[in-house]
Amino acid sequence: MTPLEVADIIGIISFALSGFLIAVHHKLDILGIIITAFLTALGGGLLRDVISNKIPYIFTQNLPIILVSLTVFFAILFKLHKITDLEGKKAFVFSDTVGLISFSISGAILALELEFNFFGVLLLSLITAIGGGTIRDIIVNRVPAFLTSDFYGSIAIITATFIYVLDFLQELTFLTITVTFIFGVILRLLAFYEKWHLPKLS
Repeated sequence: MTPLEVADIIGIISFALSGFLIAVHHKLDILGIIITAFLTALGGGLLRDVISNKIPYIFTQNLPIILVSLTVFFAILFKLHKITDLEGKKAFVFSDTVGLISFSISGAILALELEFNFFGVLLLSLITAIGGGTIRDIIVNRVPAFLTSDFYGSIAIITATFIYVLDFLQELTFLTITVTFIFGVILRLLAFYEKWHLPKLS
């Protein structure tokens, strides 16, 4: 299994859970919950593949559908829909963080495989990382997190930059990708709990 495939699997599961929790928090019905989970988990990868001029992965493989379905099933089984005060709960924050970093990495790796330049790597990584979450937030009538929240989009760009530099130095291995993933997760959690924000105009 390639690093791209691993990053995709982790991202799909994490964002499916994130979408599930947000949908439940906003009191969507069961169909709304399922749709939100699927769009959150698969939206970023779909946009990534379209931009990359590839047939979307979710249209040719059954694994993404199975992963989202199982994630929703186990979320209900373990009664994660009982979570209240969503924004402060570890389950949502952690799943959203893991999804963000995983898809940042998968977008950057695919861009490198397609020989995109530095700007292309950053942009494809960012779109992959925030695509699903943005769709999720629009569905529940929230301002997308990457526009307002705790360094959200910036962390995707930082992660993509690390991947690009590692590839440039010919040090892009499973180990260095794993270290980048861990660093990105820690940075995002720090940003969330320390309430880091980019400057705003007043």
